[in-house]
Amino acid sequence: MDVFLEILKYALPSIFLLILTYMMLSNYAENDERRRMYFLKKDTQKNALPIRLQAYERLALFLERINPDRLLVRVSSKNLTVSQYQTLLNQQIRSEFEHNFSQQIYVSDEAWSFIVSAKSSVVGMINSWAQELKPDEPGAKLRELILNKVMEMESFPTKRALRYLKNEVHKNF
Repeated sequence: MDVFLEILKYALPSIFLLILTYMMLSNYAENDERRRMYFLKKDTQKNALPIRLQAYERLALFLERINPDRLLVRVSSKNLTVSQYQTLLNQQIRSEFEHNFSQQIYVSDEAWSFIVSAKSSVVGMINSWAQELKPDEPGAKLRELILNKVMEMESFPTKRALRYLKNEVHKNF
């Protein structure tokens, strides 16, 4: 029994020291990993910031380009019927949207839903206003009707979405 106590007297402090050393090394390794991850994340955010801001800029440009007063300036109604002009306007909006579709990964879900909602609203308004005219009338009549309707509106969906984007940029950056 004395031999067992003698062994225990020397082994117990060694085991305690071994456990303490293991805990210290484990803690050091965790802290070192956290520190590396922090610097990696910081560096990634530093590189991603210009890309995210560019995404907001592109989406703001998209909203401005689908705003009817600017869209009608870019898309001519010469020699087109109401039906053809309506289709051309919708194609332009869809093309602009598809060109900027990938930007959704850089903005919040709320901002993206404002963008999609604004696009859908503009398309819906154009389609509904086009139905007020005969399909074979000159496209210039649709153009004039759209401009008049937009001027009567107090707040257009693209303006609300743009305001939300601006607020999000100011809040986050």
